[in-house]
Amino acid sequence: MKKNIVVLSGAGMSAESGISTFRDKNGLWENHDIMEVASPEGWRKNPKLVLEFYNQRRRQLRQVDPNEGHLLLAQLESEYHIDIVTQNVDNLHERAGSTRVLHLHGELTKVRSVTDEHTLYEQLDDLHWGDTDTQGNQLRPHIVWFGEEVPAIEEAIPLLAKADLVLVIGTSMQVYPAAGLVDYADTTVPIVYIDLNPARLPSLPNPITVIAKTASEGLRDFMGILPELLGN
Repeated sequence: MKKNIVVLSGAGMSAESGISTFRDKNGLWENHDIMEVASPEGWRKNPKLVLEFYNQRRRQLRQVDPNEGHLLLAQLESEYHIDIVTQNVDNLHERAGSTRVLHLHGELTKVRSVTDEHTLYEQLDDLHWGDTDTQGNQLRPHIVWFGEEVPAIEEAIPLLAKADLVLVIGTSMQVYPAAGLVDYADTTVPIVYIDLNPARLPSLPNPITVIAKTASEGLRDFMGILPELLGN
């Protein structure tokens, strides 16, 4: 039986592909105040600005490709059962070939009705004010904004509970509830943390290996020590 590896990926996973990290040091995201473009309040105040912001992100996504890190994770599926739980809204994991990807914060390539969060529509092109579902309700980005619940957390918890190894890549481990997912892994399960500028991890009893490199470089190192970590 294949060993279960759960990958928790964040913005640093896609940085090498040219996808900008969520926000810079002054709290802006692509020169926008985050609350203007990533909150229900921002949507109510100026929905056209919000729509254009995500249209730009979608256009950017079409111009980039999965990086070596994405491809290496996809390759691991030949030997291990890989579940990717990502904070990223891009589709680069899927485009690299990973088949089990859970998006905690929504997906850039999907939209939903303002009245129904469960019915999703594929959206690869721009979304405009006036684009509606079949009942005439405005469509909005399928993105979890600040102040909204993160329903996918409930799907992620059982994945962590059965993990034989947890691999954390490109995340500060400061954004909750995503950062709390490692707590659901068994205390004997090894955790590997790959990040160019690794943050201080919460105090955990698990054996932890920190690799202070980019996602691609770190994954190359990780694949070399993986058999030993899993006792193969």
